[in-house]
Amino acid sequence: QSQLVESGGGLAQAGGSLRLSCADPGHTFSTYHMGWSRQAPGKLREFVAGINWNGDVLVYGSSVKGRFTISRDKAKNMLYLEMQDLKPSDTAVYYCGAGLSGFRSTSDLSYWGKGTLVTVSS
Repeated sequence: QSQLVESGGGLAQAGGSLRLSCADPGHTFSTYHMGWSRQAPGKLREFVAGINWNGDVLVYGSSVKGRFTISRDKAKNMLYLEMQDLKPSDTAVYYCGAGLSGFRSTSDLSYWGKGTLVTVSS
């Protein structure tokens, strides 16, 4: 079954941390590039971070670079997003994605989970 399942969202205070997880229960995407995007209310989907299929090349959106870290555990078929120094502007629904063509933009990823909500209070 090809699906991605995000978890770990919730409420955090500005300056705090959260860790998002994305599970691939069907073991479908182990050879895919993967990434995270987010969408805040009334705004367009924004690329957050991407990681290549092997896990050795990482890219970040400018608004999160230096604060967020993407990683994957291929043995566990898991993708993670470690978020630090959170800001109210990070409030959004975060989506996990996978694709074969690339990992540097939202359009590179073809398969998406249903998302997990992150709310950052000031």
